[in-house]
Amino acid sequence: MAPSGPRPALPALLVLLAALLPGPGDAQTSVSPQVVILPRGGSVLVNCSSSCDQSPFLGLETPLTKREVLPGGNNWKMFELSNVQEDSQPICFSNCGGRQSTAKTFLTVYWTPERVELAPLPAWQPVGENLTLRCQVEGGAPRANLTVVLLRGEEELSRQPVPQLGEPAEVTVTVLAGRNDHGANFSCRTELDLRSQGLELFENISAPHQLQTFVLPETPPQLLGPWVLEVDTQGTVVCSLDGLFPVSEAQVHLALGDQKLNHTITYGFDSLSAKASVKGTAEEEGTQRLFCAVILGNQSQETRKTVTVYSFPVPKVILSEPEVSEGTEVIVKCEAHPRAMVMLNGVPAQTLGPRAQLRLKARPEDDGRNFSCSATLEVAGQVVHKNQTRELRVLYGPQLDEKDCPRNWTWPENSQQTPTCQAWGNPSPQLKCLKDGTLALPIGKSVTVTRDLAGTYLCRATSTRGEVTCEVTVNVVNLPSPQYVMVIIALVVTAAVLGTAGIAIYLYNRQRKIRKYRLQQAQNGTPMKPITQATPP
Repeated sequence: MAPSGPRPALPALLVLLAALLPGPGDAQTSVSPQVVILPRGGSVLVNCSSSCDQSPFLGLETPLTKREVLPGGNNWKMFELSNVQEDSQPICFSNCGGRQSTAKTFLTVYWTPERVELAPLPAWQPVGENLTLRCQVEGGAPRANLTVVLLRGEEELSRQPVPQLGEPAEVTVTVLAGRNDHGANFSCRTELDLRSQGLELFENISAPHQLQTFVLPETPPQLLGPWVLEVDTQGTVVCSLDGLFPVSEAQVHLALGDQKLNHTITYGFDSLSAKASVKGTAEEEGTQRLFCAVILGNQSQETRKTVTVYSFPVPKVILSEPEVSEGTEVIVKCEAHPRAMVMLNGVPAQTLGPRAQLRLKARPEDDGRNFSCSATLEVAGQVVHKNQTRELRVLYGPQLDEKDCPRNWTWPENSQQTPTCQAWGNPSPQLKCLKDGTLALPIGKSVTVTRDLAGTYLCRATSTRGEVTCEVTVNVVNLPSPQYVMVIIALVVTAAVLGTAGIAIYLYNRQRKIRKYRLQQAQNGTPMKPITQATPP
């Protein structure tokens, strides 16, 4: 078969033009602008047009509020969309030659969040424990451009996109609380970044919340105080604890039983010490709880001790008579607390208990004697002591003993002397020593001894309980003159020197004779006999 020839070119060109030139059934609808980003509640102008060469029917399909603006042409119309609240896709349509075509415009609404709020922080956060920060975001669009930044002061802790779902949306971050976080402000900030759309960066920030961190050691506070406390006496209670932060925020509660104690606190670098006075009362007699709590943040450490409040009156010393005459029988009694043990003048009672008794006949030496009653009481394992002393007065007549009033004094003439004579008695007697009834011996005073002072004196001691007398003699002697004493000393010294020289000469001559005798014996050949050394005269 022979190959066929080329086809005519005109029909093919007509087919191509028919395909390129739109006819009534191939008209296209277009919209301008195709993409719009606008603030919520804003308005936008949308132009719908058609490529139909006839007079098409143009319209805009949208639930939004619209109105046609400007007189449109044969194949275009302008619409104003107002109060746009959310994303939307209005559709422009046209009917041309019985066929319809459409075009969409994409409206994106942006708005900043209505509420950005950091969830409340704990009142107190322990140091070293995790702290979760929660930021809640309500509203805001478009979410794809919305970011949450969690802040400590100006420091960024976390940057996260806002979840697309959930209202309000929540963004969290967990941090480890430290001492440096005490007093720090935490907040969260939203960033709506539309700079890629030719707009700006919109920011909203929450109100800040201040964090308080603390350290409270696991060890209980140290409590010092009187573990036994007598009624109507005061003691000091001290409660202390180390390792606190911040120590200035710590509080102390001190109590004895139901009684809260007023205390003063002394602060150290990381320690405190609370001091209080505590007083025992008759109503609290018995076992009471001493309580101390150190409170910091929402935690506390406590210590409890037991205090025994007791009553222990001073024992009584009872004298049958506090003042008696010599020879009178005196009864001394010692009485104390029913549970006490007593000793009277160091001697325990015959039957151990709260009472002891002593009988004696008053003697002069008992005057001014102290009788002591010592009582001991065991309280909560501790032994406490109380004492009372009473003095006995014994009335007796004057006494002039020789040891207190010597009967004979011998004094050198012109020497300084002090006569002493002590009279005893109760009441105290008056003493006078007289010579010849008129010349008084100056008892207790320093005097220069003269011959006039020599003689015998009558000493008389008198009181309301009688009198007593004795005689004392004063002898005045002459001493040698100083020149006489010097002559005697010189003679004694001379005699001693001469005696020493004589002994030395004798010993020398004797030794010389011994040597001569031995020499003669050696020359004669006679054996030498030992010579016994004579004792020097």
